Amino acid sequence: MATLKVGDKAPAFTLLNQDGENVSLSDYKGKNLLVYFYPKADTPGCTKQGCSVRDASKELKKLGMAAVGISPDEPGKQKKFDDKYGLGFPLLSDPDHKIAKAYGAWGKKSMYGKEYEGIIRSSFVIDGKGKIAQASYKVKPLDTVPNATRVLT
Repeated sequence: MATLKVGDKAPAFTLLNQDGENVSLSDYKGKNLLVYFYPKADTPGCTKQGCSVRDASKELKKLGMAAVGISPDEPGKQKKFDDKYGLGFPLLSDPDHKIAKAYGAWGKKSMYGKEYEGIIRSSFVIDGKGKIAQASYKVKPLDTVPNATRVLT
């Protein structure tokens, strides 16, 4: 699994959001962007992570940072997740894992002694020039926001 480091160019993406609209990295040119990868909508860890980003939205905005979450879930499932918790930011669908792989957020995992491939919970801050300003792999759900804001404060 290739991983991204501070200073690397962020891989471009265009994915469908929970409303079926295309969202691209280029939409955030000139702005800071928190991009986080999560395994599955409406599961305990992913809900904690999404709600923590929602709850920090004012703080992120003050820092000039937008946020997007990316998972393999289809837009309809993302929409239910957003509606249920009022997340209020783009949740992007990456069903073929292409973008997760480009960010190094897809790889081998194990649970109960079984190995499988899946999303490695990860978060990134991308600066206004499209460069990685912060990268965290195997991030804990509630560490996503503090890791991101630390870069800009």
